Amino acid sequence: MFRYFGFGSNLDLISLRAKGVEPVCSRPAVLHGWQLRFNVRHFFRHEGGVGNIEPSATPGDRVVGILHECPDDSLPALDKVEAKGVGYDRIVVEVETPEGTESAYAYRGRPDFLDDRCLPSQRYLNILIRGAERAGLDREHIARLHAQPTLAVEDAPPFEHPPGSHPRFDARSLPGHPHLTALYGAVFDMSDARPAHTWLRDFFGGQDMTLFHLRRMDTSDGSETLEDLRADRLGPAQRQYLYNYLREYDREYRYVGHFDYH
Repeated sequence: MFRYFGFGSNLDLISLRAKGVEPVCSRPAVLHGWQLRFNVRHFFRHEGGVGNIEPSATPGDRVVGILHECPDDSLPALDKVEAKGVGYDRIVVEVETPEGTESAYAYRGRPDFLDDRCLPSQRYLNILIRGAERAGLDREHIARLHAQPTLAVEDAPPFEHPPGSHPRFDARSLPGHPHLTALYGAVFDMSDARPAHTWLRDFFGGQDMTLFHLRRMDTSDGSETLEDLRADRLGPAQRQYLYNYLREYDREYRYVGHFDYH
């Protein structure tokens, strides 16, 4: 068993479970002498900056979060989705709980991924607010989250597959192409992705990432399935969310074909 201090999207149990981590129990906790920032650049530009903790010399500064107790075998999954060694380092911090001071893992942004100009997306901030409210964290912290400025994002139009003949892939054939990834019916080649996306190529390669993204929406309850895609049961907000990501995939990678869910 290990303890993990969540202060960003992992305040929220739905978000944490979508990452393959099921805590045994979760309690409010406070990290004194640190401050919450949103200055870790997301891999995709329309998502802005995500949560970070930094030491603070200002008296009274603290980070309010959740102390999760998790099975040991979920640590590799947590390291993977938190981009350990790429966007974040895993460190040990001392947090205050109602039971006293306890040691826990936390993830701190790596210097080469920090940008103090970043603002969080409204989607990301909504997940923090949802998690904080459901956990009963203090109202002052929740008020600060509500007041946090967010990144302005212009919605992308529906994605159009480029004209011409392109190969088709499915759940059986795509895993044989570890440099390819799929999203909402489109397949992209990540071979020439910029250096910051090398880690994502190892994470996304050979997989359809549609459910991965849908389960990270601020309205997700974690119940989305492939059958929802096959039956075309997505709502307008879900479609728009995927269109925004398709625009980013198309910007970062090279379109190569169609993905078939049937």
